[in-house]
Amino acid sequence: MTDTLENIQLLSELDEEEVAVVEKNCRWKTYGVNEQIIDQHSDSRDIFFVVDGHVRVVNYSLSGREITFDDLDPGAHFGELAAIDGLPRSASVMALDEARVASLPAEQFHQVVLEHPAIALKLMKHLAHLVRTSTTRIMDLSTLGANNRIHADLLRLARKVTEDDMTAVIKPIPVHSDVASRVSTTRETVARVMNDLARKDVVERQKDALLVKDLERLEDMVEDVRGD
Repeated sequence: MTDTLENIQLLSELDEEEVAVVEKNCRWKTYGVNEQIIDQHSDSRDIFFVVDGHVRVVNYSLSGREITFDDLDPGAHFGELAAIDGLPRSASVMALDEARVASLPAEQFHQVVLEHPAIALKLMKHLAHLVRTSTTRIMDLSTLGANNRIHADLLRLARKVTEDDMTAVIKPIPVHSDVASRVSTTRETVARVMNDLARKDVVERQKDALLVKDLERLEDMVEDVRGD
C-alpha cells in the first residue's frame, strides 16, 4: 500500500504539490477486516480518505440489526458531515477488507475547501447526490414491498457495471445478508427473490459473478411498481 492521495476523487483538482501538502497533514492507518474506523455518535471531526481496500457505512437498530448505507471503494471519502457541521457522527464505518485510510483534521479540511472552490463545488455535488440517494431510499422503504426493494437494489448494482444497458455482470456475487441489510429484510427473503429471478431467466448465477441477463425486464419490474 502506498501513502498517496493522488487517486482520491474529491482532491482530483489539486496539483501534485497541493496534494503533497494535504498528505503531510493526514494521519495514516491500516484497518483489518471488520475493524471499526469510526463509531456513530463519536465526537471526532476528521474527514477520511479510502486509499486502499473497501469500507462500509452502517448504522444499527435498537435491536442490534445492521443497516448498510453504502460500500465505498478506493478513491472515496467519508466523514465530511461531522467535519463540516461539528456535530457527532451520523453513522459508523468499518473496514470490509484490509483498508488503508488517511484522516485529515477538520481545520485543515476547511482550509483546503476555502482555498479551492473547485473542491467546494465537488463536495456540494457529492452532498446533493447523498440527498437524492437518501430520498429514493426513503421512498422505496416507505412504498415498496421487500421483493420490490430487492429488485431495486439489484438494479442499482447492475446499472453501475453495465456496458450495453442490456446485461450486467456483478462481481463479486451479492451476499444475501448484505442485500438484506441494505433493503431492510431477511436473508431468506433475498434468497427466495433471487431464485425467482433465476427461474424467470432475469439473472444467472455464475462461478464468481451474477449475470443480469435481462436488464430491461428488471428495470420494468422496478419502474412498474415505483410508477416511474
